[in-house]
Amino acid sequence: MADQWQQMKAADVRPSDRVRLASGEEVIATRIETSFLGRENMLAFIEDTPDRWYKRPAPIDADVEVVRVG
Repeated sequence: MADQWQQMKAADVRPSDRVRLASGEEVIATRIETSFLGRENMLAFIEDTPDRWYKRPAPIDADVEVVRVG
């Protein structure tokens, strides 16, 4: 079955979701850091996999597209 992208707010993303940001970047959110840099309105998606380590901040109310893995 093809991936089913859903639009939602960044704050609604769960660990293990695949996220596509407005920039077109995709990240597997293995962890989500809240209050990024001490800012309550920011979070950071962290991909920590054998293939890469990547961290991308986003406002909690940002629109993102998500594929739920689990």
